[in-house]
Amino acid sequence: MPDVKTASHTVGTTEDRVDLKTMGRAGLKDFVAEHGVPRYRGDQLFNWVYGKGVSDFDRMSNLPKRMRRGLQRDATVEDIEIVEQQQAADRTVKALFELPSGREAETVLIPAIDERGEARRLTVCVSSEVGCAMGCEFCATGRMGFRENLTPGAIFDQVWHMNEVAQEHFGRPVTNIVFMGMGEPLLNYDAVLDSISILTDEDSLNLSAQKITVSTVGLARRIRDLADDQLRTNLAVSLHAPDNETRSRIMPVNEAEKTSLPALKEALQYYFDKTGRQITYEYCLFKGVNDSETDARNLADVTRWAPSKVNLLMYNPVEGLNFERTSEAQLDRFVQVLVQEGVTVTVRRSRGQDIDAACGQLANEGEDA
Repeated sequence: MPDVKTASHTVGTTEDRVDLKTMGRAGLKDFVAEHGVPRYRGDQLFNWVYGKGVSDFDRMSNLPKRMRRGLQRDATVEDIEIVEQQQAADRTVKALFELPSGREAETVLIPAIDERGEARRLTVCVSSEVGCAMGCEFCATGRMGFRENLTPGAIFDQVWHMNEVAQEHFGRPVTNIVFMGMGEPLLNYDAVLDSISILTDEDSLNLSAQKITVSTVGLARRIRDLADDQLRTNLAVSLHAPDNETRSRIMPVNEAEKTSLPALKEALQYYFDKTGRQITYEYCLFKGVNDSETDARNLADVTRWAPSKVNLLMYNPVEGLNFERTSEAQLDRFVQVLVQEGVTVTVRRSRGQDIDAACGQLANEGEDA
């Protein structure tokens, strides 16, 4: 940590130094204040790291030289590094990043192209973990198991890079963020909230919280925490089955009493009562599993727990898994039932399938645990 009272220094190893990208604005201000530096220097650090993307302390010209030397000795700014980038036929872009630990995470930029061929919306699907502990039977990421939580800076860096890609490929910045990449965001709760604070800061990317969606498999306690913390983002729940028996069969999280459908119902009603924000249910259709007309009626019942809408997803094949995509005819019947039940429903077509960038396909199968 910086010692502003000592001019001489010896640069320590990375392991000995504090990674400033584990902190947001408040953390950086606390960090410098604890070492005798005025708190406004933390604001300056924030602007260099998250506003300008600078990780070299020598370039932080408005910081005193003595402070910069102390930072070089006791702190570091750990950036993630791009390993590979692919673009799909539909112009979706997937990037593979290497984290400071050596593990890898994937991020996707999803353009919504209008009739003129221009991107009216550019959404970054970010990862919050390497792998995932939830073990959903249909998900490639879930097969990896949990390996690492990402820092706020690593989450931010994904968006920063994809914002540059958006500017280069589409001539405009990123507009939306969804925490629907690798991992369960609410299991990395503090880092996710810190990253949102950074991303929405006017001195950073200045994104709107209303354009950010946090997705969860339904961790009831953490949904209540989101309500209490008054997070201004959108909430999406990966439901995928409208009854306890089916959901427990494909999503192990549902087997626990604290995260079963009854617990989820109470948490979502609490969330709406506290925030007034509607819930989005993500529902992936699997042939013969959750796509019957009875399932549709049961799903309609779930949507009445609190004001909500449904995004229906068509399953993206994952090698080695025994799930099949629902037919278009069955999808139409499912949608018809929901509409008759008064449910607001959207069918979300998969993007980036040819580069394994679609929902449920993100995984680094070759990586060691």
